[in-house]
Amino acid sequence: MEDFIDIKLDKPYFESRRAELEVAYNQMKADWQELADYFAPRTVRFLARNVNKTPTKNKKIKDSAPLKAVRNFSSGMMSGATNPATNWFRIRIKNYDTKYDWAVKRWCNIVETAIKDVFNASNLYEKLPAAYKQLGIFALSAISLESDVDTVMRTKLLPIGSYRYAKNESGIVDTMCRVYMETAKNLYTKFGKDNVSEAVKNCIKSKKYEQLFEIVHFVEPNAEYLPDSVWAKNKKYISVYYETSGDKDKFLSKSGFDKFPFVVFEAEVNGEDVYPTESCGINALPDVKQLMAMVVDEGKIVKKIGSPQLRGPAELKNKKLTDQPATFTEDNQNGEGLQPIYQVPPAVVQPLEALLEAKRQSIYEIFFNDLFAMILNTADRGRTATEVNELKEEKMTLLSPILEQIHSGLKTVMGWIFLECTERNIIPAPPAQIQGGELEIEFVSMLAQAQKAQKISGMERFCTFTINLAQSVDPTLVKKLNGSKIIDDYADHVNINPEQVVPTEDVDKMREAQEQKQQQAEQMAALQQGSEIVKNVGGADAFGGELMARIGL
Repeated sequence: MEDFIDIKLDKPYFESRRAELEVAYNQMKADWQELADYFAPRTVRFLARNVNKTPTKNKKIKDSAPLKAVRNFSSGMMSGATNPATNWFRIRIKNYDTKYDWAVKRWCNIVETAIKDVFNASNLYEKLPAAYKQLGIFALSAISLESDVDTVMRTKLLPIGSYRYAKNESGIVDTMCRVYMETAKNLYTKFGKDNVSEAVKNCIKSKKYEQLFEIVHFVEPNAEYLPDSVWAKNKKYISVYYETSGDKDKFLSKSGFDKFPFVVFEAEVNGEDVYPTESCGINALPDVKQLMAMVVDEGKIVKKIGSPQLRGPAELKNKKLTDQPATFTEDNQNGEGLQPIYQVPPAVVQPLEALLEAKRQSIYEIFFNDLFAMILNTADRGRTATEVNELKEEKMTLLSPILEQIHSGLKTVMGWIFLECTERNIIPAPPAQIQGGELEIEFVSMLAQAQKAQKISGMERFCTFTINLAQSVDPTLVKKLNGSKIIDDYADHVNINPEQVVPTEDVDKMREAQEQKQQQAEQMAALQQGSEIVKNVGGADAFGGELMARIGL
C-alpha cells in the first residue's frame, strides 16, 4: 500500500489509468457493436460526442423478432423479479431467529419499509427495465447511484460503451471510468466558476449555454483511505472529474465516497476476465443472423412471384406498357402478349414461412419469453397442470443463473440505500442484541418463488408418497411426517406472512391441551362404565357392605 501512496494523483495519472482500462474495453468493443446492430442500435455510445445524435440508419435488422424478444425479456424480468406493486424482498438478520423477538422484527420492518420508500421515490424503477435489456443483450449494464436531498437516491443508466471498469482480487467492480458530454451551463453550475476551464467560461459569457464538453469521471479505491477521517480526500473511494481538453493539471472536482457509487449487473464471467462474455444476446446472435438472411431470401422469392421477369413481342420494346422488367424477342408467342419467363410457384413460400417462424421461436426461447408467458403458451396445447409445473421447473433451472446475477446487483443497490439512510438518521440504530450482526436480504418475487417451486414440489411428492405407503402397507408410517415443520417450510417457500401461521410452540400447547381433554374424557367414560358394572352386579337394591360381600370383598 505504501507504493500506492507515493503515486501523485494528478490528471496525467488518471489519463494513464484510463488508457490501461481501454485495453480490455477495446477487446469487447467490436462484439458489443455487432450485438447492438442486431438488437438495440440506439443503446450504445462508443464516442462521447455522439450524444443527442440520431444513429445512422440500421440496415441489418430485417425482422422485428429480436426486438420483441428483448422487450419481452425486459418486461418479464421487471414484473417477475422487481415488480413495484409487490413485496419482492424481505430484510432479516443473518443467523438470527426473529420469530419471538418483537424489537428485532420491528427494526427489520423499518429497514424494509425505508428501502421500499426510496425505491418508489427515486427513479430506479424507471431505469431497471432498460438495464435488464442491456443485461440480456450485452451481458452487462451499469447504473450510477447519486445522493439526492429529496428522494435519497437518484440513478442514471449508463450507455454501453461510455464506461470502462476494473475489478479487485475478489472479482468485484471497484474502479469505474465514465466518459460523457456535458453542457457548459451544467458544468458551470455544478463545479463553479473557479474550477471550469476558460473554454467553459467563454461559452457562458457568450451565452452558448448548450455547448458540449467531454468529461471524464473516475472512481477508484483510495490509497489514502482513513476510516475515521471526515475529509473527502480520505474517503474509501476517490472521485475526480476533469475535462479532457481542459488544463493539464486541473480537476473540475476531487472528492471521495464512502460507498461505491455504481452498480454493475453482470452475466457469466469467464475466470479472471474483466467483462462477461455469456448472455442471451450472444447466444441468440447466430439465430438472428440466419433469420435476417432468410427474411431477405423470402423477400426475393415473393418479389419474383408478384413481379416476374417478362418477355413479349419486340415491337413493344420502346413502349411503356408496365413498370415491370421485360425481355423482348422476335417470337410473338402466338399473339399471347407479355408472359413470365419463369413462374415461381407460390407454394414455396409456405415452408419458408415455417422455417422463419421456427427461427423466431428459437430466439424467443433463448430470451426466456416462453417462460414468462408459460401459462398462455401451454393453455392452447391442452397440457395438464402437472406438465405445466414440470415445464416451469425446467425453464427456471435455465433462468436461475441470470436471476442470481440480478439479485447480486440489487443487493448492492440496497446496501447503498441502507448506508445512505443510516447516515441521514432515517433508520434508527438496531437493537442491542443484533449489534454487529449482518443484514440479510431475501428475495421473494414471483421468479424467486418459482425457483423454490422445485423444493415445494419435492415436499408435496414426499408427503403424497408417505401417505400412500402408510395406507397400503403400515398406517404407523404416517408418523414419519413432521407436519409442523413441513407447514413452516412450505409457508416460508411461498412467502406466506409469518403472522398467518401459528407458531409450532402454540400448536404443541394446543395438542397437549387436546390430549389432556381426551384423557379426562376417557377417564370419565371408564368411571361411568365401572359404575354400570357395579350396578349390574349388585342389582337395583344393592348398596354398601351387602354389595361388597356379594363380590367377595
